[in-house]
Amino acid sequence: MSPPVTAEPTAAPPAAQAPRTGSRRRFFASPPRLFALCAVLGALLLLSVVVAIGLGAAVVAPEDTVRYLWAALSGGSIGADELTTYRIVWEIRTPRVLLAALVGAGLSAVGVAVQAMVRNALADPFVLGVSSGASVGAVLVTVTGGLAVLGIHAVSVGAFVGALAASVLVYAASAGRGGALSPLRLVLTGVALSFGFQAVMSVIVYFAPDGEATSTILHWTLGGFGAASWGALPLVTAVVVLGVVLLHRSSRALDLLALGDETATSLGIGPDRHRRLLLVLVSLVTGVMVAVSGAIAFVGLILPHLARMVVGATHSRVLVVAPLAGAVFMVWVDLVARTLAAPRELPLGVITALVGVPVFIGLMRRKSYVFGGR
Repeated sequence: MSPPVTAEPTAAPPAAQAPRTGSRRRFFASPPRLFALCAVLGALLLLSVVVAIGLGAAVVAPEDTVRYLWAALSGGSIGADELTTYRIVWEIRTPRVLLAALVGAGLSAVGVAVQAMVRNALADPFVLGVSSGASVGAVLVTVTGGLAVLGIHAVSVGAFVGALAASVLVYAASAGRGGALSPLRLVLTGVALSFGFQAVMSVIVYFAPDGEATSTILHWTLGGFGAASWGALPLVTAVVVLGVVLLHRSSRALDLLALGDETATSLGIGPDRHRRLLLVLVSLVTGVMVAVSGAIAFVGLILPHLARMVVGATHSRVLVVAPLAGAVFMVWVDLVARTLAAPRELPLGVITALVGVPVFIGLMRRKSYVFGGR
């Protein structure tokens, strides 16, 4: 899970402050250079997808991978002796790699929004308790026999319902008079409910009679794409793409929210209204991603900071670079997870934590970087 989150009620932390006048301009801040960076990241993502699809227990050469993908997309034919390899590439690995890219992009984009919304440099998509609520939903479905009723999608359905329920509880518990949502209330309520949901999940797992179900749930709470299928991609694609587009259209509001409620109000932005809308959007996107991938920590925490280091703190730029970088990162994390200890599969949360912790410490020790990308 993510590290504990703290927030100051009176002064915004560095992540929420505007760039200083006269600060060093980011190399990729200009539109041509930003476009070039996005083109490089897009090409790297495409290359990563092809390489990740080809690597595994059965290694497929890149040229053969591209040929199989083209045959599947264009309706071409392949030899009978290649049918098994083709099915591995198209039916098993391709949906998994694409799902990894989508979840990585979504977690990074939502992480950017949450850090601005609650004005906290340590915030990530799971700070609002959505991940813990999803875990409780998945555990309840598994131990109560929901698998027999809902089939192979039972855990995903339970996780999604749990995520939505957690979002409703966070909003109900943190809303002040008139429905006002302060950053401090959101953070504290989310953290408190996260611990509560974890306690409930631990009790359910402890008393679960089926040891195999318990093992499955514990693995799921650390994240993984082992259950990826073509059937899950349309919904995830629609929600993530729509979420990234809407967040990018809200870039100005995020810039002003990061400056503080008084500044946002003076510049014509209603902070409570926008924070409420962002909470709904963040909860929806996070709930869908957690339902198909489990709880994956550190992606939404680290990637936004890395993007700010490159392009600055303006959200219109960060929300272009962070999703692309997150997609590339998650594709390679998933590849490591399923190949490093093959035939066993490592939980994604373990790898992202092993990568995220030293990167985060390195960011804190850089004298040239203050959280927020100044």
